[in-house]
Amino acid sequence: MTFEVIPAIDLRNGRVVRLRRGAFADETSYGDDPVATAIRFANAGARWIHVVDLDGAKEGRPAQREVIRAIVDMVAGRLLCEVSGGLREASAVNDALMDGAARVVVGTSAIRDPGFAADLVQTHGAERIAVAIDVRDGHAVGEGWQVGSSGVPARAVMAALRAVGIELFELTAIARDGLLEGPDLDLLAQLVVPGEGRVIASGGVSSLADLRAVADLGCAGAIVGRALYEDRIDLGEALAWASRVG
Repeated sequence: MTFEVIPAIDLRNGRVVRLRRGAFADETSYGDDPVATAIRFANAGARWIHVVDLDGAKEGRPAQREVIRAIVDMVAGRLLCEVSGGLREASAVNDALMDGAARVVVGTSAIRDPGFAADLVQTHGAERIAVAIDVRDGHAVGEGWQVGSSGVPARAVMAALRAVGIELFELTAIARDGLLEGPDLDLLAQLVVPGEGRVIASGGVSSLADLRAVADLGCAGAIVGRALYEDRIDLGEALAWASRVG
């Protein structure tokens, strides 16, 4: 299976932004036209994009459904969209999939209650449901990464979710996210286990060397954000390399 390089579009108030370590007070804006950003990624040959409703993650419910729908509609037939942020109710997941998302990424509700994830898998199929394992101090946290959010030991929650049918995890080292300081390879080495689900790495990826490193650890792909917006990684080059890895 080809290693997936997945460009990220993080949305806040309709703009394309990146946060440092998930802090809403530490934001960099990269444009006011997320649809144009998605088209640019499609033109570069991306197979997937990762669209995050940051306002939804903070509020606990989708906040930018119309913007996301416009993105999905514009790139339909060219690439696949996975959607995350604020999807804490089955109805919100249903809406995102009905709006054209190929896959949704749930976090808070699945971490709290693996039964929530089990119901989603039963309803929609494992290929359309991923779980975000956003790690701070060894614990998977939700709640939009708000400081003080409680968490569950990451290894334990991944085991519980695998047991109910989750096959794809998106693993983020919060301390590295948005910093361009490289992925947390130690964390990935602890949590990426052959035969125990697929893991997409996120947080800190800043170069082709970083992509190679996470691929060597057995990751199925990597989400890349700020490194693309600041031209640290050429998406076309990264995609060409990924096609050879597979």
